[in-house]
Amino acid sequence: MNRSLTLLCSSLLVSFGPLAAVEPPQSVSELWADFDPRKDPLESEVLKEWEKDGVVCRIVRYQVGVFKGAPSRVAGLYAFPKGATKLPTILHLHGGGQSANLDSVVTYAKRGYASLSLNWGGNKMGIGGETWSGPQTDWGKLDATHPPQRNKANHFAGALTPDEFTLDAVESPRNSNWFIVLTAARRAITFLEKQTEVDASRIGVHGHSMGGKLTTNLAGIDQRIKAAVPSCGGAGDLLESETDVPGGSRAKRTAMELACVSDNAYIPRITCPVLWLSPTNDFNANIDNMAWNWRSVPDERLRFSIAPHLNHRHTSEHTLTDYLWFEEHLKGVAFKMPATPKITLNLASPDGIPRVSVTPDDSQRVQRVDIYYSLDPHALTRFWRDAKAVKSDSQWQAECPVISLDQPLFVFANVAYETPPNYRTIPLMPGDGNSETFAISSRVLAVGPSQLQAAKVRPTDKPERLIDDGSRGWHDWYRLTWGHPTLWTAATRKLKDAKWRGPDGATLHFETRCETDNQLVLTFNCNAWGAFAMGKPAVDYTALKPLKGSPDWQEVSVKISDLLPTDPKITTPLANWQTVTEFSISPKGEIVKDGQKVSINGKPWKGQPAIRNLRWEGGTYSQQNTTAAPLNAEELQKGFNDAIKKSLEQEKLDSK
Repeated sequence: MNRSLTLLCSSLLVSFGPLAAVEPPQSVSELWADFDPRKDPLESEVLKEWEKDGVVCRIVRYQVGVFKGAPSRVAGLYAFPKGATKLPTILHLHGGGQSANLDSVVTYAKRGYASLSLNWGGNKMGIGGETWSGPQTDWGKLDATHPPQRNKANHFAGALTPDEFTLDAVESPRNSNWFIVLTAARRAITFLEKQTEVDASRIGVHGHSMGGKLTTNLAGIDQRIKAAVPSCGGAGDLLESETDVPGGSRAKRTAMELACVSDNAYIPRITCPVLWLSPTNDFNANIDNMAWNWRSVPDERLRFSIAPHLNHRHTSEHTLTDYLWFEEHLKGVAFKMPATPKITLNLASPDGIPRVSVTPDDSQRVQRVDIYYSLDPHALTRFWRDAKAVKSDSQWQAECPVISLDQPLFVFANVAYETPPNYRTIPLMPGDGNSETFAISSRVLAVGPSQLQAAKVRPTDKPERLIDDGSRGWHDWYRLTWGHPTLWTAATRKLKDAKWRGPDGATLHFETRCETDNQLVLTFNCNAWGAFAMGKPAVDYTALKPLKGSPDWQEVSVKISDLLPTDPKITTPLANWQTVTEFSISPKGEIVKDGQKVSINGKPWKGQPAIRNLRWEGGTYSQQNTTAAPLNAEELQKGFNDAIKKSLEQEKLDSK
């Protein structure tokens, strides 16, 4: 490189080479050109070792580098089946606010893998119900912890400007904490290569949330990775200028960020097989961004597994694909993941109703095909309608009627396959159930209003008062902590869809059963992520409904005047149903009592929760609003940290 700008940078391991008398790197290639992750001593150490159920577990630590004259060391949890050699191996990268996960490495060890969970965030690690208090991750004179332990600046959020905790003294992509943690991840691969239990030619990586982005980027720069599964991360950026993409979250990025830090710069470099694992409504990995930024990665090395209705989590049917992906690409077993379903969208039908056709790979037994579509540009609060696919020869087809030509149309399909018999009782992560099916998804297609209008699509759909008759169970809902007698929750975004949005003055009715006296907390989340009013807060309104113990169905109804805000600072009543983004039922919830927010819990629920005939009665559609706004980048940033907090809280509930 022939650069003219002199950097006032500190010393680094010689693997990187000096940056004196050069400009900051201007591309991913330049950023990593001088780095050899194998060159320098790891100085690795085993801090603790124990055995359980035939699995050897270790707390380990190694040196990432010497930054500003001080060493940076990262700890982790490492496990493998006792006595095994030449093992396929998984590197696990945790998400924001989390720590290395013992359950992850032990579970994979029981499946016949060696596994290292990297504690890059610097938070305390849990081991068997205890907290490890020994030597820990120590970033030295840098701070790549999450949440930050010393640095007030967030160098994960795009800040490349220098401060006392950054590597370079001028604006540089090496000041991004993503660069620092990726360096640690590349050194982790070197650590794994040196373990006698590991087959260095069979190393894979998976990670969730921030770990999903790290997984994507690591797969793009380190050819030693042979298979990757990013979960809820790595969707990439959409620019404000990309107006031809009807959905997505658009962000302002500097040229340096786009060239060196953004997923966009790493995705085209990926050559290993990748499984994209993410739900439809994830706040960290926008599904529309993913569809656009991964569009050029060929189907031969890319699969999708997209859980409908969920945010930042998966169902067992989709989680299972993670394991099966590594079985095929690292173990080389007889299993082969089905091909990506072929999906086509026909806008030019004779009756003006869009039609979708899906052709699944039938090399394995297909249990069902679900075709989903939505008319909502706001990805985080979008309700995905089930188009009720019908089989016709080797294809599955469905109609997707629209209610307005002012909104885009999004479609994708899930194909559920019968789980091979030898994988139906595999050890899953705590909280996951075994699954008799695993799901592979099609690509996500999207067309804008102008395309619908040009194709002469007709708005044939109309509002409907019956929201859910209950015949398909919880198909249009997502469920949390399911099976726990006091913590279960069922939620749906169906009330946000203009087809089922509440008429002004209407009452919401449904029927439920409860074997003993109990209660339901009905929660209406309004204006989540600025879906209806940018700059205005999201507000929860609740109503507490007592239930009589009975084997019979009993009716529950709620008027808008029954709803009270859960925030004591909010005194404005909910004016109408037009801003509801999510509706949930649970025996637990929050209410305001004597001016204070309080949590309430019902008695243990007897019997399986169920509802039927969810419907609107009364009211008028005279002022019904059939449009929805796209996701705004400022609203996303405003609610991002709160979303991480809620996700971590839910993970704690899942373990109960």
